[in-house]
Amino acid sequence: MNRNKIQQVFDYSYQKYTNHYAPSPVQERAAFSIMACKSGKLGCNINICPHCGHLETHNNSCRNRNCPCCQAVLKELWIDERKSEVIDAPYFHVVFTIPAELRPLILANQKILYSLLHDCSAKTLLELSADKKYLGATPGIIQVLHTWGQELNFHPHIHCIISGGGLTPGMQFAKSKAKFFIPVKVLGKVFRGKFLETLQKYYITNNLTLTPAIANLSNSYEWNFFRDSLYKKDWVPYIKETFNGFGNAIDYLGRYTHKIAISNSRILSVTEDFTTFTANDYRTGEKKKATLPNVEFIRRFLQHVLPKGFQKIRYYGFLNNRYKKKNLQLLFKLIGKQKFRALYSGMNMDQLLLEVWNINIHLCPECGCEGMRCAGRTFHNRN
Repeated sequence: MNRNKIQQVFDYSYQKYTNHYAPSPVQERAAFSIMACKSGKLGCNINICPHCGHLETHNNSCRNRNCPCCQAVLKELWIDERKSEVIDAPYFHVVFTIPAELRPLILANQKILYSLLHDCSAKTLLELSADKKYLGATPGIIQVLHTWGQELNFHPHIHCIISGGGLTPGMQFAKSKAKFFIPVKVLGKVFRGKFLETLQKYYITNNLTLTPAIANLSNSYEWNFFRDSLYKKDWVPYIKETFNGFGNAIDYLGRYTHKIAISNSRILSVTEDFTTFTANDYRTGEKKKATLPNVEFIRRFLQHVLPKGFQKIRYYGFLNNRYKKKNLQLLFKLIGKQKFRALYSGMNMDQLLLEVWNINIHLCPECGCEGMRCAGRTFHNRN
Protein backbone atom coordinates (compact mmCIF):
# COMPACT_ATOMS: atom_id res chain seq x y z
CA MET A 1 0.00 0.00 0.00
CA ASN A 2 1.34 3.42 -0.98
CA ARG A 3 1.59 5.80 1.94
CA ASN A 4 1.33 9.51 1.22
CA LYS A 5 4.12 11.84 2.28
CA ILE A 6 2.64 13.09 5.53
CA GLN A 7 1.80 9.53 6.59
CA GLN A 8 5.43 8.58 5.96
CA VAL A 9 6.61 11.31 8.35
CA PHE A 10 4.30 10.05 11.09
CA ASP A 11 5.14 6.39 10.35
CA TYR A 12 8.84 7.07 10.77
CA SER A 13 8.80 9.40 13.73
CA TYR A 14 5.51 9.73 15.66
CA GLN A 15 6.75 7.33 18.36
CA LYS A 16 9.98 9.33 18.67
CA TYR A 17 7.88 12.49 18.93
CA THR A 18 5.89 11.08 21.87
CA ASN A 19 9.17 10.28 23.64
CA HIS A 20 9.90 14.02 23.75
CA TYR A 21 6.45 15.64 23.83
CA ALA A 22 3.03 14.95 25.34
CA PRO A 23 0.36 15.51 22.68
CA SER A 24 -3.09 16.60 23.81
CA PRO A 25 -5.98 14.19 23.23
CA VAL A 26 -7.13 16.13 20.15
CA GLN A 27 -3.57 16.16 18.74
CA GLU A 28 -3.20 12.44 19.41
CA ARG A 29 -6.48 11.73 17.65
CA ALA A 30 -5.38 13.79 14.64
CA ALA A 31 -2.10 11.87 14.44
CA PHE A 32 -3.77 8.45 14.65
CA SER A 33 -6.41 9.49 12.10
CA ILE A 34 -3.78 10.63 9.61
CA MET A 35 -1.80 7.40 10.01
CA ALA A 36 -4.96 5.26 9.63
CA CYS A 37 -6.48 7.19 6.70
CA LYS A 38 -7.22 4.93 3.70
CA SER A 39 -5.11 2.18 5.24
CA GLY A 40 -7.96 -0.30 5.83
CA LYS A 41 -7.83 0.26 9.58
CA LEU A 42 -10.98 2.39 9.36
CA GLY A 43 -12.93 -0.12 7.29
CA CYS A 44 -13.59 -0.36 3.59
CA ASN A 45 -16.21 -0.67 0.85
CA ILE A 46 -16.14 -3.68 -1.48
CA ASN A 47 -17.63 -3.30 -4.97
CA ILE A 48 -18.29 -6.05 -7.49
CA CYS A 49 -19.12 -6.05 -11.20
CA PRO A 50 -22.08 -8.37 -11.83
CA HIS A 51 -20.99 -8.84 -15.46
CA CYS A 52 -17.37 -9.97 -15.08
CA GLY A 53 -17.04 -10.52 -11.33
CA HIS A 54 -14.28 -7.92 -10.88
CA LEU A 55 -13.82 -6.92 -7.22
CA GLU A 56 -12.56 -3.58 -5.95
CA THR A 57 -11.81 -2.53 -2.37
CA HIS A 58 -11.87 1.14 -1.35
CA ASN A 59 -10.44 1.90 2.09
CA ASN A 60 -12.26 4.51 4.18
CA SER A 61 -10.77 7.92 4.78
CA CYS A 62 -10.41 9.33 8.30
CA ARG A 63 -12.41 12.55 7.66
CA ASN A 64 -10.31 14.36 10.24
CA ARG A 65 -10.17 18.09 9.53
CA ASN A 66 -6.38 18.05 9.96
CA CYS A 67 -5.79 15.35 7.35
CA PRO A 68 -4.52 16.69 4.00
CA CYS A 69 -6.24 13.86 2.13
CA CYS A 70 -9.78 14.48 3.39
CA GLN A 71 -10.59 18.10 2.56
CA ALA A 72 -11.39 18.14 -1.18
CA VAL A 73 -15.02 17.00 -1.02
CA LEU A 74 -15.83 19.15 2.01
CA LYS A 75 -14.28 22.18 0.31
CA GLU A 76 -16.37 21.74 -2.87
CA LEU A 77 -19.58 21.35 -0.88
CA TRP A 78 -18.77 24.43 1.20
CA ILE A 79 -18.00 26.56 -1.87
CA ASP A 80 -21.21 25.41 -3.58
CA GLU A 81 -23.36 26.31 -0.58
CA ARG A 82 -21.68 29.69 0.00
CA LYS A 83 -22.00 30.73 -3.65
CA SER A 84 -25.77 30.68 -3.25
CA GLU A 85 -25.36 33.35 -0.55
CA VAL A 86 -23.32 35.97 -2.42
CA ILE A 87 -24.90 39.29 -3.34
CA ASP A 88 -24.32 41.65 -6.27
CA ALA A 89 -21.58 43.76 -4.70
CA PRO A 90 -17.79 43.92 -4.66
CA TYR A 91 -16.06 41.61 -2.18
CA PHE A 92 -12.81 42.14 -0.31
CA HIS A 93 -10.27 39.82 1.31
CA VAL A 94 -8.94 41.33 4.56
CA VAL A 95 -6.30 39.68 6.75
CA PHE A 96 -5.98 40.55 10.46
CA THR A 97 -2.62 39.73 12.06
CA ILE A 98 -1.20 40.29 15.52
CA PRO A 99 2.30 41.31 16.70
CA ALA A 100 4.74 38.41 17.08
CA GLU A 101 5.14 39.20 20.80
CA LEU A 102 1.60 37.95 21.40
CA ARG A 103 2.13 34.51 19.89
CA PRO A 104 3.39 32.69 23.05
CA LEU A 105 0.40 34.02 25.01
CA ILE A 106 -2.05 32.92 22.31
CA LEU A 107 -0.43 29.49 22.06
CA ALA A 108 -0.91 29.04 25.81
CA ASN A 109 -4.57 30.19 25.65
CA GLN A 110 -5.72 28.92 22.29
CA LYS A 111 -9.44 28.51 22.79
CA ILE A 112 -10.24 31.92 24.30
CA LEU A 113 -7.69 33.93 22.33
CA TYR A 114 -8.52 32.35 18.97
CA SER A 115 -12.13 33.28 19.70
CA LEU A 116 -11.00 36.78 20.66
CA LEU A 117 -9.21 37.10 17.30
CA HIS A 118 -12.43 36.13 15.53
CA ASP A 119 -14.64 38.42 17.61
CA CYS A 120 -12.43 41.51 17.39
CA SER A 121 -11.94 41.12 13.63
CA ALA A 122 -15.70 40.88 13.08
CA LYS A 123 -16.63 43.68 15.51
CA THR A 124 -14.07 45.97 13.90
CA LEU A 125 -15.44 45.36 10.40
CA LEU A 126 -19.08 45.65 11.52
CA GLU A 127 -18.57 48.81 13.59
CA LEU A 128 -16.72 50.66 10.84
CA SER A 129 -19.04 49.40 8.08
CA ALA A 130 -22.01 50.80 10.02
CA ASP A 131 -20.46 54.29 9.87
CA LYS A 132 -22.17 56.32 7.10
CA LYS A 133 -18.88 57.76 5.88
CA TYR A 134 -17.74 54.22 5.00
CA LEU A 135 -20.75 52.05 4.08
CA GLY A 136 -23.61 52.80 6.47
CA ALA A 137 -24.78 49.21 6.36
CA THR A 138 -24.23 45.72 7.78
CA PRO A 139 -22.15 43.62 5.38
CA GLY A 140 -21.81 39.85 5.18
CA ILE A 141 -18.56 38.48 6.61
CA ILE A 142 -16.98 35.03 6.40
CA GLN A 143 -13.90 34.49 8.60
CA VAL A 144 -11.36 31.68 8.67
CA LEU A 145 -8.70 31.21 11.34
CA HIS A 146 -5.24 30.09 10.22
CA THR A 147 -2.45 29.51 12.72
CA TRP A 148 0.57 28.73 10.56
CA GLY A 149 3.27 30.31 8.45
CA GLN A 150 4.93 28.72 5.44
CA GLU A 151 7.50 26.83 7.53
CA LEU A 152 4.81 25.55 9.95
CA ASN A 153 5.78 28.18 12.51
CA PHE A 154 3.05 29.53 14.79
CA HIS A 155 1.48 32.57 13.13
CA PRO A 156 -2.22 33.04 14.02
CA HIS A 157 -4.24 35.31 11.73
CA ILE A 158 -7.77 35.74 10.43
CA HIS A 159 -8.79 35.70 6.77
CA CYS A 160 -12.02 37.63 6.12
CA ILE A 161 -14.17 37.93 3.03
CA ILE A 162 -16.40 40.97 3.48
CA SER A 163 -19.11 42.12 1.10
CA GLY A 164 -19.00 45.71 -0.11
CA GLY A 165 -22.73 45.95 0.33
CA GLY A 166 -25.33 45.16 2.94
CA LEU A 167 -28.45 46.14 4.83
CA THR A 168 -28.92 49.64 6.23
CA PRO A 169 -30.68 50.24 9.59
CA GLY A 170 -33.80 51.01 7.49
CA MET A 171 -33.45 47.57 5.86
CA GLN A 172 -32.45 48.95 2.46
CA PHE A 173 -29.56 47.79 0.29
CA ALA A 174 -26.38 49.91 0.26
CA LYS A 175 -23.44 49.19 -2.02
CA SER A 176 -19.87 50.50 -1.93
CA LYS A 177 -17.61 51.37 -4.81
CA ALA A 178 -15.09 48.78 -5.94
CA LYS A 179 -12.30 50.38 -3.87
CA PHE A 180 -12.15 49.08 -0.30
CA PHE A 181 -14.30 51.40 1.80
CA ILE A 182 -12.48 51.41 5.18
CA PRO A 183 -9.01 52.98 5.56
CA VAL A 184 -6.54 50.28 6.61
CA LYS A 185 -4.95 52.41 9.37
CA VAL A 186 -8.38 53.03 10.92
CA LEU A 187 -9.09 49.31 10.71
CA GLY A 188 -5.83 48.51 12.53
CA LYS A 189 -6.34 51.01 15.36
CA VAL A 190 -9.87 49.84 16.12
CA PHE A 191 -8.84 46.16 15.97
CA ARG A 192 -5.87 46.79 18.30
CA GLY A 193 -8.05 48.67 20.79
CA LYS A 194 -10.73 45.99 20.93
CA PHE A 195 -8.27 43.11 21.25
CA LEU A 196 -6.10 44.68 23.97
CA GLU A 197 -9.07 45.96 25.97
CA THR A 198 -10.53 42.46 26.24
CA LEU A 199 -7.10 40.91 26.82
CA GLN A 200 -6.67 43.22 29.82
CA LYS A 201 -10.03 42.04 31.22
CA TYR A 202 -8.93 38.42 30.85
CA TYR A 203 -5.71 39.20 32.71
CA ILE A 204 -7.35 40.97 35.66
CA THR A 205 -9.94 38.20 36.05
CA ASN A 206 -7.22 35.49 35.96
CA ASN A 207 -8.60 33.91 32.78
CA LEU A 208 -5.19 33.62 31.12
CA THR A 209 -2.85 30.65 31.51
CA LEU A 210 0.76 31.77 31.88
CA THR A 211 3.11 28.94 30.91
CA PRO A 212 6.78 28.89 32.06
CA ALA A 213 7.79 30.62 28.79
CA ILE A 214 5.69 33.66 29.74
CA ALA A 215 5.65 33.31 33.54
CA ASN A 216 7.14 36.80 33.91
CA LEU A 217 3.76 38.24 32.86
CA SER A 218 2.28 37.15 36.18
CA ASN A 219 4.05 40.20 37.61
CA SER A 220 1.67 43.12 37.09
CA TYR A 221 4.52 45.53 36.28
CA GLU A 222 5.81 43.19 33.59
CA TRP A 223 2.28 42.78 32.25
CA ASN A 224 1.64 46.53 32.09
CA PHE A 225 4.91 47.08 30.25
CA PHE A 226 4.05 44.26 27.83
CA ARG A 227 0.53 45.61 27.22
CA ASP A 228 1.72 49.19 26.75
CA SER A 229 4.35 48.09 24.24
CA LEU A 230 1.61 46.42 22.20
CA TYR A 231 -0.42 49.65 22.17
CA LYS A 232 2.60 51.46 20.74
CA LYS A 233 2.85 49.09 17.78
CA ASP A 234 1.04 49.60 14.50
CA TRP A 235 -1.37 46.74 13.94
CA VAL A 236 -1.79 46.85 10.19
CA PRO A 237 -4.33 44.54 8.56
CA TYR A 238 -3.99 44.29 4.80
CA ILE A 239 -6.31 43.99 1.85
CA LYS A 240 -5.19 40.87 0.05
CA GLU A 241 -7.62 40.98 -2.88
CA THR A 242 -10.55 42.91 -4.27
CA PHE A 243 -13.23 41.16 -6.30
CA ASN A 244 -15.36 43.09 -8.74
CA GLY A 245 -16.81 39.87 -10.15
CA PHE A 246 -18.37 38.81 -6.90
CA GLY A 247 -18.82 35.10 -7.65
CA ASN A 248 -15.11 34.30 -7.69
CA ALA A 249 -14.64 35.63 -4.15
CA ILE A 250 -16.07 32.41 -2.75
CA ASP A 251 -13.95 30.21 -5.02
CA TYR A 252 -10.98 32.22 -3.81
CA LEU A 253 -11.87 31.86 -0.12
CA GLY A 254 -12.34 28.13 -0.71
CA ARG A 255 -8.54 27.91 -0.93
CA TYR A 256 -8.41 28.95 2.73
CA THR A 257 -11.44 27.36 4.41
CA HIS A 258 -10.36 23.72 4.34
CA LYS A 259 -6.65 24.35 4.05
CA ILE A 260 -4.40 22.77 6.66
CA ALA A 261 -0.87 23.63 7.78
CA ILE A 262 0.77 21.77 4.88
CA SER A 263 -0.39 19.70 1.92
CA ASN A 264 1.21 16.54 0.58
CA SER A 265 2.05 18.37 -2.64
CA ARG A 266 4.42 20.69 -0.74
CA ILE A 267 6.39 17.80 0.79
CA LEU A 268 9.31 16.98 -1.52
CA SER A 269 10.97 14.11 0.30
CA VAL A 270 10.76 12.10 3.51
CA THR A 271 13.53 9.99 5.03
CA GLU A 272 13.70 8.18 8.36
CA ASP A 273 14.95 11.37 10.02
CA PHE A 274 14.20 14.42 7.86
CA THR A 275 11.39 16.01 5.84
CA THR A 276 12.01 18.52 3.04
CA PHE A 277 9.20 20.74 1.78
CA THR A 278 8.63 23.92 -0.21
CA ALA A 279 7.83 27.27 1.42
CA ASN A 280 7.08 30.68 -0.01
CA ASP A 281 9.52 33.37 1.01
CA TYR A 282 7.32 36.45 1.41
CA ARG A 283 10.32 38.80 1.39
CA THR A 284 11.54 37.71 -2.04
CA GLY A 285 8.29 36.30 -3.45
CA GLU A 286 10.14 33.11 -4.40
CA LYS A 287 9.78 29.50 -3.33
CA LYS A 288 12.49 27.90 -1.23
CA LYS A 289 13.19 24.51 0.30
CA ALA A 290 13.01 23.91 4.03
CA THR A 291 14.23 20.79 5.84
CA LEU A 292 13.24 19.82 9.37
CA PRO A 293 13.94 16.78 11.55
CA ASN A 294 10.80 14.63 11.48
CA VAL A 295 10.16 15.07 15.20
CA GLU A 296 10.28 18.86 14.82
CA PHE A 297 8.07 18.66 11.71
CA ILE A 298 5.46 16.69 13.68
CA ARG A 299 5.70 19.10 16.63
CA ARG A 300 5.08 22.08 14.37
CA PHE A 301 2.31 20.33 12.47
CA LEU A 302 0.41 19.27 15.59
CA GLN A 303 0.56 22.72 17.21
CA HIS A 304 -1.92 23.78 14.49
CA VAL A 305 -4.53 21.22 15.54
CA LEU A 306 -7.34 23.37 16.88
CA PRO A 307 -9.00 22.77 20.27
CA LYS A 308 -11.79 20.20 20.21
CA GLY A 309 -15.02 21.61 18.78
CA PHE A 310 -13.48 24.97 17.87
CA GLN A 311 -15.16 26.61 14.87
CA LYS A 312 -12.44 27.94 12.63
CA ILE A 313 -14.97 29.24 10.05
CA ARG A 314 -17.44 31.81 11.39
CA TYR A 315 -20.14 34.03 9.89
CA TYR A 316 -21.12 37.57 10.82
CA GLY A 317 -23.25 40.48 9.69
CA PHE A 318 -26.13 39.52 7.41
CA LEU A 319 -24.61 36.01 7.24
CA ASN A 320 -25.08 35.51 10.99
CA ASN A 321 -26.48 31.98 11.23
CA ARG A 322 -29.58 32.98 13.21
CA TYR A 323 -30.86 35.54 10.70
CA LYS A 324 -29.07 34.53 7.50
CA LYS A 325 -32.03 33.02 5.66
CA LYS A 326 -34.29 36.00 6.38
CA ASN A 327 -31.56 38.54 5.51
CA LEU A 328 -30.69 36.87 2.22
CA GLN A 329 -34.34 36.66 1.15
CA LEU A 330 -34.67 40.40 1.74
CA LEU A 331 -31.38 41.24 0.00
CA PHE A 332 -32.19 39.21 -3.10
CA LYS A 333 -35.60 40.88 -3.23
CA LEU A 334 -34.05 44.37 -2.91
CA ILE A 335 -31.33 43.62 -5.46
CA GLY A 336 -33.75 41.89 -7.80
CA LYS A 337 -31.80 38.69 -8.36
CA GLN A 338 -29.96 35.74 -6.90
CA LYS A 339 -27.16 35.06 -9.34
CA PHE A 340 -25.95 31.71 -7.98
CA ARG A 341 -27.75 28.67 -6.64
CA ALA A 342 -26.34 25.57 -4.99
CA LEU A 343 -25.63 22.88 -7.59
CA TYR A 344 -24.71 19.94 -5.38
CA SER A 345 -27.44 20.14 -2.75
CA GLY A 346 -29.01 16.72 -2.22
CA MET A 347 -26.36 14.81 -4.20
CA ASN A 348 -24.93 11.62 -2.74
CA MET A 349 -21.19 10.93 -2.84
CA ASP A 350 -21.41 8.90 -6.07
CA GLN A 351 -23.13 11.77 -7.88
CA LEU A 352 -20.75 14.37 -6.46
CA LEU A 353 -17.65 12.45 -7.59
CA LEU A 354 -19.09 12.20 -11.10
CA GLU A 355 -20.21 15.86 -11.26
CA VAL A 356 -17.06 17.49 -9.85
CA TRP A 357 -14.21 15.14 -10.73
CA ASN A 358 -15.77 13.03 -13.51
CA ILE A 359 -15.14 9.86 -11.49
CA ASN A 360 -17.73 7.15 -12.13
CA ILE A 361 -17.37 4.59 -9.35
CA HIS A 362 -19.99 2.37 -11.03
CA LEU A 363 -17.87 1.90 -14.15
CA CYS A 364 -16.00 -1.43 -14.14
CA PRO A 365 -12.31 -0.90 -15.01
CA GLU A 366 -12.11 -4.45 -16.41
CA CYS A 367 -15.10 -4.85 -18.75
CA GLY A 368 -16.25 -1.22 -19.01
CA CYS A 369 -19.83 -1.99 -17.94
CA GLU A 370 -21.58 0.57 -15.74
CA GLY A 371 -22.86 -1.84 -13.15
CA MET A 372 -20.40 -1.94 -10.25
CA ARG A 373 -22.36 -2.31 -7.03
CA CYS A 374 -21.62 -2.58 -3.33
CA ALA A 375 -20.94 -6.14 -2.21
CA GLY A 376 -20.17 -5.35 1.41
CA ARG A 377 -18.71 -2.94 3.93
CA THR A 378 -16.52 -3.18 6.98
CA PHE A 379 -16.49 -0.51 9.67
CA HIS A 380 -14.09 0.50 12.39
CA ASN A 381 -14.50 3.18 15.01
CA ARG A 382 -12.75 6.46 14.05
CA ASN A 383 -12.55 7.56 17.68
